[in-house]
Amino acid sequence: MVNRPVRIAHLGLGAFFRAHQAWYTAHAPDADSWGIAAFTGRSPAMADALNAQGRRYTLIARRAEGDHAEIIPVVTEAHPGGDDEAWHATMSAPELAVVTLTVTEAGYEPTSAIPGRLLAGLRARRAAGGGPLALVSCDNLPENGNALRIAVQGAAGDDADLREWIDAHISFVSTVVDRITPATTPEDRAVAQALTGWADRCPVVTEPFSEWLLAGEFPSGRPQWDVAGARFIDDVEVYERRKLWLLNGAHSLLAYAGATRGHATVAEAMHDEVCAAWVEQWWDAAARHLELDGTEVSDYRAALTARFTNPRIQHQLAQIGMDGSRKLPVRAFPVLRAELAAGREAVGPARLLAGWIRHLRGDTFEVRDPSAGEFTEAARGPLDQAVRSVLGGLDEELAADDRVVRLVADLTTELSP
Repeated sequence: MVNRPVRIAHLGLGAFFRAHQAWYTAHAPDADSWGIAAFTGRSPAMADALNAQGRRYTLIARRAEGDHAEIIPVVTEAHPGGDDEAWHATMSAPELAVVTLTVTEAGYEPTSAIPGRLLAGLRARRAAGGGPLALVSCDNLPENGNALRIAVQGAAGDDADLREWIDAHISFVSTVVDRITPATTPEDRAVAQALTGWADRCPVVTEPFSEWLLAGEFPSGRPQWDVAGARFIDDVEVYERRKLWLLNGAHSLLAYAGATRGHATVAEAMHDEVCAAWVEQWWDAAARHLELDGTEVSDYRAALTARFTNPRIQHQLAQIGMDGSRKLPVRAFPVLRAELAAGREAVGPARLLAGWIRHLRGDTFEVRDPSAGEFTEAARGPLDQAVRSVLGGLDEELAADDRVVRLVADLTTELSP
């Protein structure tokens, strides 16, 4: 086994990180020089499971025609998120060059513990005389690198010296990440063992497709991710919108509206002609506001259709539908506003919101959201009032627009199970 030096720290040791950032690192030609120290979020379970099997795991790429398995060996250390001593030691190490994060949209909120954890690590690095780092956000929110900068600088508060040191030594890299990674099932563990002969306790199942776009500086170097397929570009903004609207927005539409038709997975919903037509309508609306070549957009839509209809990727709608109050403001609202400003009715984005209203009213799967209590309470009562109350919790201007409230209410009625 190669003894890889830890030069990357990762915060948020979950399935997506193992299918994406770790996979790119494993496929870089200089992978032997780039070990990863990965830290969990709240639960230590994944660190415990990986440590019990030498921190290796199986990645299964689930193609329509069959599965392909490979062993990913680049996680050199796995730690519980609460192990502050290990975190500070990792962040202080002079060899460390990159910190990647997959902590979900909620991790960037002022009330989140994540900015404080990062700041504690950066303090330890400064005290140890450590060199510059690149902090790389791999979460689905606009300008994620800048969002991370704001969160970290905000956590520094009035510590002007620390803020100045961060400005001088830390770069914040923005990214667009994409690889559908369903939750692992007991059946997947059996498949992993059949393919490899190894009883892996924590394999990862993913799709063949993967995308990673990065914009920013790496002052202490990085793996050759570009050779593994990553793209380094000047600005990720238009690609963020492409992904947030066309992929993530369609996912949310299927999760909420598709579930009202009894579907449990993306593939099930996309094989329903009604749901597929809803997605096309949503894509038509979103594509009108993307500053990309028409061929690039049409090719991306075709690729999404192929990915969404892959029957062997069991991407659960209930998994996608978590944290709607965090996701919809960036996935649905920009398209809704743009369509209204252009004088169109905005049925596509309004249907997405209608599906969420149905979800909050208890008509589909369990509501799992940091603000579940607030929004399920708002969704009760007469429909027009419920729509206005729910929208008001996210955007007062939209909630005050009678056209929007009426349209969303009408579409909510159409989605009645």
